[in-house]
Amino acid sequence: MKTKTNAMPENASFSDLGLSPPLLKKLQRQGYETPTPIQYQAIPPILAGKDVVGLAQTGTGKTAAFTLPILHRLGESGDEIIARPIRALIITPTRELAAQIDKAVRNYGENLSTRSTCVVGGVSLKRQIRPLKQGVDVLVATPGRLEDLIGQRIIELDWVEIVVLDEADQMLDIGFLPAIKRILALTPKDRQTLLFSATMPKQIRELSNKYMKNPVEISVSQISSTAERVAQSVMFVAQPDKTKAAIALLNNHKGQRTILFSRTKRGCDRIARRLNGNGLNAEAIHGNKSQNQRTRALEAFRKGNTDILVATDVAARGIDIPDVELVLNFDLPQVAEAYIHRIGRTGRAGKSGLAIAFCNDEESKMLRDIEKIIKQKIPVREHDGTLAPEPTYDPNTNPDAERNYDHTKAKPSEPYEPDSHKGFGEKRKPQKNQGHKKKTKPGAKQNRTDPGKPQKPRRNRPGSRARKRHRSEKGKG
Repeated sequence: MKTKTNAMPENASFSDLGLSPPLLKKLQRQGYETPTPIQYQAIPPILAGKDVVGLAQTGTGKTAAFTLPILHRLGESGDEIIARPIRALIITPTRELAAQIDKAVRNYGENLSTRSTCVVGGVSLKRQIRPLKQGVDVLVATPGRLEDLIGQRIIELDWVEIVVLDEADQMLDIGFLPAIKRILALTPKDRQTLLFSATMPKQIRELSNKYMKNPVEISVSQISSTAERVAQSVMFVAQPDKTKAAIALLNNHKGQRTILFSRTKRGCDRIARRLNGNGLNAEAIHGNKSQNQRTRALEAFRKGNTDILVATDVAARGIDIPDVELVLNFDLPQVAEAYIHRIGRTGRAGKSGLAIAFCNDEESKMLRDIEKIIKQKIPVREHDGTLAPEPTYDPNTNPDAERNYDHTKAKPSEPYEPDSHKGFGEKRKPQKNQGHKKKTKPGAKQNRTDPGKPQKPRRNRPGSRARKRHRSEKGKG
């Protein structure tokens, strides 16, 4: 695997990357002049037809890094193809991310003749089948609905030229890896494969080695790093007091665009009801909501009609909502990497943001795992909003300062002290009969109900095989 680490010059522009004039015209109309580092390094090798592994933290412009060169390549020969088979397949883990990528493809390809559509679960099949029968160049899909349509022979992948796996590490966490392997097996072997992710676990590395041909690895930021412009803090709050603390905190930040992350779907609904009951404008989004409800909630939050979006980790990846000022982790995530993606919803496009996490006693281990993976200690925020100074770790004088301990290093082992009781090598004294059991005759079986009485011999019931055998042995059969 080739690693590309070319530094981006200060005066870099999209015109230096070799994109077609219609795409440059659209970018200029939208005010995009300077590409991000992931766009500057990924677009040229994608245009050259090479496989690419892009590693970048959330909010760095990964979507445009693969949609722009795909539209450029498809636009070169798109007018010559009449049947319009699927030539580019983009696979994403969530419905919201799929809809967002499809919107970006339509937006950037406004001056081109390429067609695109999106197929996700939770939506009527008839509405999604209609554009597929008319023919599309770019298909954005979630793995479950894609396999469903392939099984019904509505979608064929024989003409796919480019496959994109976006947020590959999240697809691995959700359990989509077997489906991804089955889908890739149906595409041509000479395809171009693009993989974009924020982290690179071992399974994703194995996937790239198996299904990609000499990929160019592009890493523009440290793996598992948090956004540099996000001010992080943690508040130690008991679980029953979290809702009350969230209401007080959000009242202090009233009017700011906020995403509150809860661990459970029922928790999202309960928190949203409590916030609305206390004069705060909130709306919940999670997996049990229908796709139309989720779309309406996101649009209301994006347009500013809703101030607070209460969500599970379904909104933690890839969703680009501008000007999110506060991310509140009501519950710490079970997987430490999810914390990075949660707080990545703020501090996007070079802007600053604020991330506050609630932590109870049972979540202290999760907090240590998060601090270990981000390689920094999160400052403690008091209930009055001030940041508490970190005390020096000294268990003798200040036992409450344990969380200042560097969790990335192993704890020193305690000196061994032998036990005071006698070990197994000592000779045990014979114990006297306690008298709680009655003695039985030697050779007699013990009665199960009364251990003191001998068990009576079992008599064979009339007509049983054992009784017939017993009589035949005595010569009576």
